[in-house]
Amino acid sequence: MKIGVPKEIKINEYRVGLIPSSVAELTAKGNHLFIETGAGCGAGFYDQDYIKAGAEILPTASEVFAQAQMIIKIKEPQPNECAMLRPEQIIFTFLHLAPDLKQTQALMASGAICIAYETVSDDLGRLPILMPMSEIAGRMSIQVGALALQNSQGGAGVLLSGLPGVCPAKVVILGAGIVGSNAAQIAIGVGANVIIIDKSIAALNRLDKQFFGKISTVFATQEAIKEHLQNADLVIGAVLIPGATTPKLVSTNMLKTMKKGAAIVDVAIDQGGCFATSVATTHQNPTYLVDGIVHYCVANMPGTVARTATQALNNVTLPYITKLADLGYKAALLEDKHLRNGLNIGAGKVVLKEIAEAHNLQYVSPLDVLK
Repeated sequence: MKIGVPKEIKINEYRVGLIPSSVAELTAKGNHLFIETGAGCGAGFYDQDYIKAGAEILPTASEVFAQAQMIIKIKEPQPNECAMLRPEQIIFTFLHLAPDLKQTQALMASGAICIAYETVSDDLGRLPILMPMSEIAGRMSIQVGALALQNSQGGAGVLLSGLPGVCPAKVVILGAGIVGSNAAQIAIGVGANVIIIDKSIAALNRLDKQFFGKISTVFATQEAIKEHLQNADLVIGAVLIPGATTPKLVSTNMLKTMKKGAAIVDVAIDQGGCFATSVATTHQNPTYLVDGIVHYCVANMPGTVARTATQALNNVTLPYITKLADLGYKAALLEDKHLRNGLNIGAGKVVLKEIAEAHNLQYVSPLDVLK
C-alpha cells in the first residue's frame, strides 16, 4: 500500500504520524512510504532518517495526499487537509468529531474512510491508542497546573507541595480513569493533597489501593463536586465518554464559588471540555481568566513533548496500520471489530452513533458501509 505522512499543521503540534523505525517495518513488508519534508523535525526525526528507513520524501502535503492510499496523521485534519482527501482514501488519526460539526461535514463530503485513534477498542473495553496520550496528558496536567498557579500566570501564587509549616495545595481530579490516575500519581509525588471524584465505586476502589490510601476518593454528585471546588487550588478535568461530547460537570455558577487565583486544567477539551467556561487554547496562548480562575484548555497537550508522545503512539498504532496495509480497509475492518470501532465516517456516512447523536445526523451501521 502507498502510505503518506504529512507534516502536522495545527498550531504548536510537533508530533509526527510515523517514526523511522515504523517506516522501516512497513517498507520491509513491501509498502511504499511518502513523508512530507520536515514532517518529523519537531520530534527529532529528520528526512535522512526516513530515507534510510526506505521512505520517499516529498516537498508538499498536497503531493503526499495525492500519492497515498492511506494517510497517517496525529491531529484532526484541518480544512485544507480535508479538501485534499478523496473517496476510498483512508485517514487514520485522532478526529474528536463529537464537538466539531464542520470537520464532520468536511470528512463526510470527502468520501474518505475516516478511522479515529480515540475510538479503537480492545478486548478489555479500553481505548489502546488513546491510552498513552491520556497517560501523558494526565501527567502533564499537574505540571501545567503548577505553572498556572504562579502569580505571573494570574494564579494565587500557590506551590503544590507546600512547605514545612505551610499546607500543600488541594488538587481535585474529576475522573478516575487513565488521565485521572496519572494526574494523581504526579500530584502525590510532589506532595499535594489529592481528591479524586468519580461515579464509579470500582474505579475509586482501584485508585485507593493503587496509591495506598494517599488520596481521598469521593463519589461524584453535583453537591460533592461543588463542595470540593470551593477550596480547591487546582482542578483537573479528566472525564471521557468514548466518541461523545464530554458532559459539563462544572457550571458557570459553580465556578463562581471557587477561590480567586485557583486554576483548572481541562484535559477533556478535545471532546468539548467538562467545564462550562472551557474554550480550546493553544500552547502559544495556553491560559485565560474567567471570574479570577485560570483556565488551561490546550487541545493537544502531548504535542509539546513530541518525541516521547510520538514514540509512545507508534508503539500502539503500528499493528493497526500494518493490518490496514496488509488486508485493505474493508477486510481489516470486517475482521477486527475493535479496529472497526475506530471507523467514524465512511463513504460519506456517519458510522459512530455518538457522533450522529451529537450533530443530529443520520447514523449508518459500519457493516452496511463495508459491504
